[in-house]
Amino acid sequence: MKRKHLIVVGGGAAGFFAAVNAAEMNSALQVTLLEKSGKLLAKVAVSGGGRCNVTHHCFEIEDMIRNYPRGARFLKKAFHHFFTPDTIQWFHQRGVPLKVEKDGRMFPVSNRSETIIDCLLKAANRLGVDIRLHSPVSRISVYRNETGISNEAQKRFTVYLSDTAFLEADYLCLACGGYPKLAQYNWLQELSLQIKPPVPSLFTFNIPGSGITELMGISVNAASIKVAGTKLRSEGPLLITHWGLSGPAVLRLSAWGAIELAQRQYQFTVLVNWTGALSEQQLQQSWPEWRNTFATRKIFQHQPFALPARLWHYLLQKSGIDDSQRWGDLLQKQQNALIQWLTASSFEVKGKTTFKEEFVTCGGIDLSEIDVNTMQSKNQPGLFFAGEMMDVDGITGGFNFQHAWTSGWIAAKSIANIADT
Repeated sequence: MKRKHLIVVGGGAAGFFAAVNAAEMNSALQVTLLEKSGKLLAKVAVSGGGRCNVTHHCFEIEDMIRNYPRGARFLKKAFHHFFTPDTIQWFHQRGVPLKVEKDGRMFPVSNRSETIIDCLLKAANRLGVDIRLHSPVSRISVYRNETGISNEAQKRFTVYLSDTAFLEADYLCLACGGYPKLAQYNWLQELSLQIKPPVPSLFTFNIPGSGITELMGISVNAASIKVAGTKLRSEGPLLITHWGLSGPAVLRLSAWGAIELAQRQYQFTVLVNWTGALSEQQLQQSWPEWRNTFATRKIFQHQPFALPARLWHYLLQKSGIDDSQRWGDLLQKQQNALIQWLTASSFEVKGKTTFKEEFVTCGGIDLSEIDVNTMQSKNQPGLFFAGEMMDVDGITGGFNFQHAWTSGWIAAKSIANIADT
């Protein structure tokens, strides 16, 4: 009997995981992986500063899905098939133990992304996966048997690499990644797929012309930030850069607000509370005590917030307070201005910047088209999806990779099982 053929489009984490697991689960399956570029697992290589943030140390599905701005309900079901413990075990069984850091991120013990890449490449080589680089897809045609008469010789999909070069497959798994690549795949339209418009997620805020950028490199461990006029807000470490604001608090805010901020064309006002949880009212209540405690001391040298000295100096300047002033000499007007700058520093954001390797996509294949238990298209038998090209995205911390492993594994298992029938 002629071997059934699976073509996986996309050589990233999800595509690779789908390819190697399908080949391992069904040795009779012929598996071909197509990668548009000349580089495999590119995001794996640079993730986590070159260490690869494989997953997140979270073993409760309800807790895990809170880290996905889009696709949480979908993943709530998907994670019952393949979850964090499965990821840890999968790599451990192949000689790659993982470790957990204080913030919950999990990395290979080697601290090298090459360890993950080598593991996947060795698996592909051992299982006979046919990897083809520089193989962009130009068109996909679907064979539809209108007569209802079985034709075992007819492959369901024809994948064109050029006008004359093509491959035929029984099963097709699309793992092409997200924005901006997703928008370039015109051949997706031929598959009649519903696509949520892709927009960027996990980006930093540009604040051109603001003096705050002169403090680049300074970070605050527990700040809060919100977009004025919206319900969008986030808390956590905040980093000042030479272009504006970054750090986990900003990245989380950009993820949850990806669609709304795109609609605003990345022009909006952010309000930063450098104290984190303290409100303007709370500071007004606490100020008399601080003023009495530090009455004879210079305000620059004594502060109750543990802010970096250069940032404290910046806030004092903005409030019209000289460094040499003493706490007891503060005018009410100066005090009110400082409290306002501490709890609601206002900055005009004009544009965004990709945050290193963390850039992901909001949007993609509409989840209503996908069977969560198989990752198969509900409308096109034999067509499967994995990874970021679906309308699922998470915040930073290993969540997007966990989705890649989960969706890739479910697709692989489904294809391996169907190929046996």
